[in-house]
Amino acid sequence: MKLTKQWRILGLGVVLCLLGASALGQHLSKRLVLKDGSYQLATQWEVTGERVRYLSAERNEWEEVPNSLVDWPATEKYEKDRAAGIPSAEAVALDKELAAERAAEEARSPEVAPGLRLPEDGNLLLLDTYQGEPQLVELQQSNGEIKRNLKGNILRAAVNPIASAKQSIEIPGPHAKVQSHAALPAIYVNVSPDWNAGPPAAGAPAQPELPWDRFKIARVQLKGEKRVVGSLKISVIGKTSQEQTLVPVTAEKLTGNWVKVTPSAPLTPGEYAVVEMLGKDGMNLYVWDFGVNTSAAENVNAIKARPAAPAKLETKPQ
Repeated sequence: MKLTKQWRILGLGVVLCLLGASALGQHLSKRLVLKDGSYQLATQWEVTGERVRYLSAERNEWEEVPNSLVDWPATEKYEKDRAAGIPSAEAVALDKELAAERAAEEARSPEVAPGLRLPEDGNLLLLDTYQGEPQLVELQQSNGEIKRNLKGNILRAAVNPIASAKQSIEIPGPHAKVQSHAALPAIYVNVSPDWNAGPPAAGAPAQPELPWDRFKIARVQLKGEKRVVGSLKISVIGKTSQEQTLVPVTAEKLTGNWVKVTPSAPLTPGEYAVVEMLGKDGMNLYVWDFGVNTSAAENVNAIKARPAAPAKLETKPQ
């Protein structure tokens, strides 16, 4: 039994040595470039008449190829470039491809603070600053018993034209779950085309495209255990008018379907809501509520900045 164990250890050592030798051989390998653009990884080769014998770095065996198929100028150029530290064409192409992918990702997820980017699947987020650290907090739509599992859609509620009707837009509870510690928070809204209230009914006319700067900030008034965002009035002829206290804001269109909404002046402590204006239809009854409270606890599930990657040390080829 002891002898069997020793043989197993010895066998494992031999396998590791072979794997290490193979990896080392590939690391030290050269390229035997062929005229069709392909190449063979080899640690050495020799020309014998019309044949070229080379030691394969991948299979560790001697193999042959016709001399007429070898592109010797390309082979020599690759070796000279490698010795001078010049990257190969494949490496350059790969770097360009990776750079294009990074650029596309950055366009979809703009950076809002060092190391902090908007998530691709985010809807509406508030940029907060907690104890000097920038954080992104996602805001949820609120309107009574709204379900929270409809991520990716903007919920909208239509107003039925009732004569002389007045409807208040109220949010249950005296305070929003999300509290901004910054008096001048930035709101980021994803206005991608797939943000809608669900597929239209069969035969329904296509809805006009809404403007990208339709999102505003409203001051919320506390009324008992509820917060009143505003009210909608409907006249006898069915004309709808809205009443709410809007805060002056500036809207900026970013890349990746994102819109940045920023208050024009610092917000006073209290309760607020991001509202969606629907043109002639007034205001969306579903809103995104938040508060401003510099002494509030840290927001749950806040997105924090990623630590910066350590700088790479450049090494020159020997």
